[in-house]
Amino acid sequence: MSESLFDQLGGEAAVDAAVDIFYRKVLADTTINRFFDNTNMEEQAGKQKAFLTMAFGGPNNYNGTDMRQAHAKFVKMGLDDSHFDAVAGHLADTLKELDVPQDLIDQVGVIAESTRNDVLGR
Repeated sequence: MSESLFDQLGGEAAVDAAVDIFYRKVLADTTINRFFDNTNMEEQAGKQKAFLTMAFGGPNNYNGTDMRQAHAKFVKMGLDDSHFDAVAGHLADTLKELDVPQDLIDQVGVIAESTRNDVLGR
């Protein structure tokens, strides 16, 4: 059996580190940080860690809302492809900063891209 992407990335510690760095980048980005103005970021980071762990083939402890429902209020605020691209870019930059091999970053990118239509409510 091949090792999951979750394990290849370094497991829970790696996902935790990545999410922490990722949200620092997102919150510093004035093109997207307004979408997090009324968000409990500690709670959000926990949800993101659980979601990415599940999405990358690790233990499934994610019990959050589905992508379409979770992002509907942001779509009403104008969330569009440019915002999605910015978030995906911050995720890729975070993984590069953590010295993740490019082939794994590419796999993460494919997973992120697979959520685009649901996140954008299409």
